[in-house]
Amino acid sequence: MNAHLRTALTLAPRGVPVLPLRVGKVPFGNCPACRNNACGGRPNMKTPGPCECPRPCHAWAAATTDPATLTGPVWAPLWEQAAAVAYHPGGIGLTVVDLDHAAAVAWARRTLPTTRTVPTTRGEHWIYRGAMSSVNAVRDGVDIKSTMVYARWLGPGTGTMTALPDVVRALIVKKPSPVRPTTAHVPVGGGECRHRTPAYLERGIAMAEQRITGASSAVHATVYRTFLAVLSVHGRCGCLTDVHAARLFAAAQTKGESPRHCADAWSNARTALGM
Repeated sequence: MNAHLRTALTLAPRGVPVLPLRVGKVPFGNCPACRNNACGGRPNMKTPGPCECPRPCHAWAAATTDPATLTGPVWAPLWEQAAAVAYHPGGIGLTVVDLDHAAAVAWARRTLPTTRTVPTTRGEHWIYRGAMSSVNAVRDGVDIKSTMVYARWLGPGTGTMTALPDVVRALIVKKPSPVRPTTAHVPVGGGECRHRTPAYLERGIAMAEQRITGASSAVHATVYRTFLAVLSVHGRCGCLTDVHAARLFAAAQTKGESPRHCADAWSNARTALGM
């Protein structure tokens, strides 16, 4: 048994979902349909693709605490080739602030509450209790790794882990664009929001469904970006109903997304928009 598998089998009983990484910090395709990216996922396999497996079988979605899976016939050969162990931070209610260089570490020390830290090759991971949406490049050299991503396991770190602070959550909230003066499309004396026009809203939902069902790769990312686009236009004025959301979820599920993944993507999009 190699060192990476031993590490995984130490973490799994503690409830930490783990997976093997190959050279380049990239997950394996863990079934024949996903080998060599045949399932249509991103070339680096970081995003589960629309394969015909019972569930997404690579990237963060494959992380598991099941020893039988970790040592089973599919994964056992992968550990022999593994270059590192990864885990799903959001799966255990954690958020990793990935600081990629010395300047980012210095910024964190000035700005963020102290917490458990883990040294990395070029910087540090700061780990907080609490999950949130994951976004890369929230500022120079700073990534947020929590839900629907993986992070390398680099050891338990040092220091006391503290609760996820609002200052970290705020990093992923984009500042609203300045409001430009406009001649209102609401008639003088009142009127309904233009988004309530049936043709306008229906066209937007239909285009979103088409974008999702037409995706041939990177389905997770396409679903998230589509949800984000729909919510950015229609999400603040009460136009969207459960029926509209159900249509988008149904389109995503035809591409292999689970109800949980749909709900996560919808929630993450709302969070990213500060809703």
